[in-house]
Amino acid sequence: MPNLTTITTQLHQLKVVPVIALDHAEDILPLADMLAQNELSIAEITFRSPAAEEAIRLLRQKRPDFLIAAGTVLTSEQVFQAKNAGADFVVTPGFNPKIVQLCQDLGLPIIPGANNPMAIEAALELGIETVKFFPAEASGGVKMIKALLGPYAQLKIMPTGGIGLQNIRDYLAIPNVVACGGSWFVEKKLINDKNWSEIGRLTKEVVELVQ
Repeated sequence: MPNLTTITTQLHQLKVVPVIALDHAEDILPLADMLAQNELSIAEITFRSPAAEEAIRLLRQKRPDFLIAAGTVLTSEQVFQAKNAGADFVVTPGFNPKIVQLCQDLGLPIIPGANNPMAIEAALELGIETVKFFPAEASGGVKMIKALLGPYAQLKIMPTGGIGLQNIRDYLAIPNVVACGGSWFVEKKLINDKNWSEIGRLTKEVVELVQ
């Protein structure tokens, strides 16, 4: 399993993280193929749906080269599910010391949510320098990140929430921003409609924009 430093490096190369919520686990495979065809072999599969654990397991088995995040992890049970299914790392919307500690005890890298000084200092205290900035736009966006980087220059940041084609490059222009999370190109409706070609088109569009 890669460590957080390796994962951060990979995120920096990829620049975009597809944040995926699925109703049917098997949909992850054709979706992953569309992402991979456009040089985006990464998926954050969120626990916002009961299909998450099975989708992570399927992706790990069938597309072993993918970097897989378990997203929206809120409980200890979900941490164990993510690890057992084969996730490379966990992403949380906020900073829950109990969840962070559990992941560290299990040797499972975690990128916790932190959008204010208190959460950032809690993360740094536990040796975590890569955080998710969520909800990015609602928390002050680019301006807020730049302000936070004054005192916390060592931070590596993955903003997610309210990011799209119109502003993703503004975020990525900040050297400490390693990648941006987004769901507009992997929307649940597109997945449920099995509109793989449109997902492919939208993925290609964002990858070309950021690379």
